[in-house]
Amino acid sequence: MLIGMTTEPEQQIGVGTPDAFQRLWTPHRMAYIQGENKPTGPEAGDGCPFCAIPAKSDEDGLVVARGEKVYAVLNLYPYNGGHLMVVPYRHVADYTELDGPETLELADFTKRAMSALRVASGAHGFNIGMNQGAVAGAGIAAHLHQHLVPRWGGDTNFMPVVGHTKVLPQLLADTRKMLADAWPAA
Repeated sequence: MLIGMTTEPEQQIGVGTPDAFQRLWTPHRMAYIQGENKPTGPEAGDGCPFCAIPAKSDEDGLVVARGEKVYAVLNLYPYNGGHLMVVPYRHVADYTELDGPETLELADFTKRAMSALRVASGAHGFNIGMNQGAVAGAGIAAHLHQHLVPRWGGDTNFMPVVGHTKVLPQLLADTRKMLADAWPAA
């Protein structure tokens, strides 16, 4: 039995009343919920973080790899450890706006990201996709980005399903370095 637990179920009565539950707080998610780092408008100069990231160092921008047309960057508000995005440098909102070389490099970086995640973290599978437009769930609809979320058997357990909490086992800076080191050469 855990320390502080009794054999009888306890009910929490109000804020701050001690109970048998230990809590994991994820205050970093509140920044995302409140719109921190979101652009003020649809143009590249409206505070688009995907336009600002390439000017930063890899460490400060959480950039995993850079190509000629696209780059791979960790998601600042990840669904799973290793959740990254492939982003074109050019500020475009829609997949149909990519030119041929951008489309090819985005596809190549997606394959390389999968390989790096398998090597670095032993990912069993992936959720890969783009949310096109705000109504489709794009948090930053004005700048195209493709998500790659690594998945493992059992990663959807009681914590996210019942507790609505995702436990990330590693700091983003450490994850960035691990994936950058595992990134396959072209």
